[in-house]
Amino acid sequence: MKTDFYQVDSFTERPYYGNPAAVVILDKAADEEWMARVAAEMNLSETAFLYSTGKNEYNLRWFTPAEEVDLCGHATLATAHILWEREFVNNSDDISFNTKSGKLICQNNNGLIAMDFPKEAPEESAVPEEVHKGLGVKLLYTGKNRMDYLVEVESEEVLKNLEPDFNLLKRLDSRGVIVTAHSDNPDFDFVSRFFAPALLIDEDPVTGSAHCCLAPYWAKKLNKTEFKAMQVSKRQGVLQVKLKGNRVIISGNAVTVFEGRILS
Repeated sequence: MKTDFYQVDSFTERPYYGNPAAVVILDKAADEEWMARVAAEMNLSETAFLYSTGKNEYNLRWFTPAEEVDLCGHATLATAHILWEREFVNNSDDISFNTKSGKLICQNNNGLIAMDFPKEAPEESAVPEEVHKGLGVKLLYTGKNRMDYLVEVESEEVLKNLEPDFNLLKRLDSRGVIVTAHSDNPDFDFVSRFFAPALLIDEDPVTGSAHCCLAPYWAKKLNKTEFKAMQVSKRQGVLQVKLKGNRVIISGNAVTVFEGRILS
C-alpha cells in the first residue's frame, strides 16, 4: 500500500513555527491499529487521517503517538489547508468533516482558515494535587471540562517561566492541562500553554481545541466574544477566536513543510 501524506505547520505563516501535524489522505477507512502505528511513527502531537464521503465531505480522525483523541484543532486546520492547497476542494467551497466531536465546518477566507468547533466550557472546581505540585505556582482559577483541566496563573511572565513536573501531570485522569493568563501585550487578549504528558506530548506547541475552553472562560472575564490569542510555547502560534452561541470559531493560517509517501 502506498499512501500520500503531508506535514503542515498550523497557526503560523512561517515554516517551523506553530504546531506541526501530519495529514494522511486515504481512499477509504483504514485499520485502527495501522493508523495508530503510523501516528507513532510520525511522532507528532497529532496525525490526521481522512477519506472522502461525498462532495467536499470527509471522515476525519486524529491520533497522537499514544492514542486517538476526540478533538484536535491544529490537525483539522492542517487538513483543510491541504485539501484547498492541493485542489481536492475548490478554494471558495466549505469543507465538512465528520468526527467523534460531531460535524466540523471549515471555511477559507483568503488563506485564513476558520473552523467551527463546539464550545467546551469549563466548570469551576478543585483540581488534583498533581496539578498544584506539577505546576508549582499560585493558581487564580481552577476548573475542568470534559477533556482538560483549566487553570489561570498570575501573569504572562509566570506562564512563560513555568517548568512543569511532567511525571506528576502524567498521572492525571484527563487529556491535559490548559494554563492561561491575561496577555501583557496589548495586541493579544490572553495567552496560554498546554501540557499533555499522558498522551506522550509534554507540551503541545499550539492547541486549537484548548481554545474551545479558553473562549468561554475569557468571555466571562473580559465581557467580550472575539479574541486574539497567542500560545506561548517555544514555537508559538497565533489564533483568532470568536464565541458564537454554543460554537467557537477558531481561525489561523497554515503552511506546508513537506510531503511524502507511506510505503507500508
